[in-house]
Amino acid sequence: MKEYSIIEDSDQVCALAPVAYAPIRHHIFVCAGKSCEAAGSAEVREALTRELLARNLLFGKEKKGKNPTGSVVLTDCSSVGFCAVGAAVIVYPDGIWYAQVEPEDVPEIVEEHIGNGRVVARLALLRVPSAQR
Repeated sequence: MKEYSIIEDSDQVCALAPVAYAPIRHHIFVCAGKSCEAAGSAEVREALTRELLARNLLFGKEKKGKNPTGSVVLTDCSSVGFCAVGAAVIVYPDGIWYAQVEPEDVPEIVEEHIGNGRVVARLALLRVPSAQR
């Protein structure tokens, strides 16, 4: 098995993996399972991308139109289980699971939850248990 050494030089780490030093505050997962896809999760993800880009919050490479100092990472994930509640969106580190999200709900989620730290109660299904809380 190949041995790896820990990279100690912060400049080298930043060059290889800029996210390591990015000011990430939230990681949003959008379910891309079959049921969520059928419920419009791709459109929800597109709406999240547009809204986060418009607010200059989406972390990513500048050459891809994103912000290298953005505070939000957006990721597709496989099925999250509750297939009847798609499209599902989970926001970490808060562990809030939003259900039946429509593209029209995205500005409210970004404004209230991401911007102001307030859960959008009408869409919130549960808080994911975490050992870190």
